[in-house]
Amino acid sequence: MNNLKAIKRDKTSSGENNKLRASGLIPAILYGGKDENTKISIEKKSISTILNSDSFLSTVIELDIEGKKQKVLPREVAYHVVSDEPIHIDFMRIVSGTKITIEIPVQFKNHEQSPGLKRGGVLNIVRRKIELKCPAENIPDDIMIDLTGADIGTSIKISTVKLPENVTPTITGRDFVIATVAAPTVVKEPEKPAEGEVPAEGAEGEAPAEGAEAAQAKDGEAGKKDEKGKEAAASDKKPAEKKPAEKKPAEKKPAEKK
Repeated sequence: MNNLKAIKRDKTSSGENNKLRASGLIPAILYGGKDENTKISIEKKSISTILNSDSFLSTVIELDIEGKKQKVLPREVAYHVVSDEPIHIDFMRIVSGTKITIEIPVQFKNHEQSPGLKRGGVLNIVRRKIELKCPAENIPDDIMIDLTGADIGTSIKISTVKLPENVTPTITGRDFVIATVAAPTVVKEPEKPAEGEVPAEGAEGEAPAEGAEAAQAKDGEAGKKDEKGKEAAASDKKPAEKKPAEKKPAEKKPAEKK
């Protein structure tokens, strides 16, 4: 439990409060129970560690107000709009025998004992805080969840969590999920063909390899050259010249005898 010293303050004007802040104090008020509201101030340095934690508003603090000790619970913190420094805190007295509705942070342990996380699974936290009804004298600091044996696909619900005595969740109508152990989400890239490997011909959607294109181009050029060569050879051959037919001398007919 955190112990803090507080100082009573009588003046409540904005000017006096600014002086307190300038001297390293935070104005605050204590309310609840049968006692009257009490105006106090807290040393900023002494409260800064728990003030910056996520569980500050669920942390039980024992205030020492000029020798009188009492348990309180922080309920609200006001911050400066520019500097984001705390400028006022509300504390509520914890009265024995009453119940308090409060958000308690969730913590996880034994990650290394989870088979699912060992195999690359991911702890998916659905709720980082759970609202509980607690006896004023029995407020847990956190809700601890043991991950031992949690495999991929495990769903951790509120019914599986052991809560302190007389502590109950405010949500009672359903068995809500706190966390799951999910499978790893890794996108596998398609394998690239080895360098120089030519894909099979006729594969749909595949372009021929550069080497194959070159081979096809060479075959086409060779075919064209062969055709040109045949045409040239054919043009070189001249048709055989026809020799003129030899004229035979006319035969002389013998003279007719008279």
